[in-house]
Amino acid sequence: MRIRKGTPADAESIAALHTASWRSAYRSLMPAAYLDGPLAAEHRAKWRARTVELSELSELFDERCLVLAEGEGEPLGFIHLAAGPDGRVHVDNLHARPDHVGTGVGRTLLHHGFAWAAGRHPGRDVYLEVLRGNTRAISFYERAGGRRTAERPLRMAAGFTLEEFEYTWPAATVGRHGDGRPAPDTVPPPTPG
Repeated sequence: MRIRKGTPADAESIAALHTASWRSAYRSLMPAAYLDGPLAAEHRAKWRARTVELSELSELFDERCLVLAEGEGEPLGFIHLAAGPDGRVHVDNLHARPDHVGTGVGRTLLHHGFAWAAGRHPGRDVYLEVLRGNTRAISFYERAGGRRTAERPLRMAAGFTLEEFEYTWPAATVGRHGDGRPAPDTVPPPTPG
């Protein structure tokens, strides 16, 4: 598995992976009309915009991070983090391709995200939100040391509401997880061939 920064050239593959992940993990949580309808177009628009911003706006370099895991040239997963206005770092997205869930892709990406957070934003907690019904992800985050710190409703733009949990990793934990791993902006370039 190779870890590298995401670029605008990855927007379509990230969007497709993001959509496949939601369709797999949220099939019993979200309306099928949404998952099989506008979701793919929403994700394409989101990742086109985000990857262009990350590549063109140098001031975002310290504020946001997008990292991909690849195997044999195919995307296996990605993580996107952003420094939040509340002084914490938000894991906005962490997804593994559905056929690679449970293979270590998510754990590897989470640790790379922690390394970025510890390097760029030392002393800050890291948090994420997960849907209450996504028990597999909840179990993963708890095994990774996340602590449930909040519960709230999530109003989706598509017009439905779900319950979500917030999980937090204190800054000291983030620093330990990130130790010894290269920050995503220092991942070695791919080898030719």
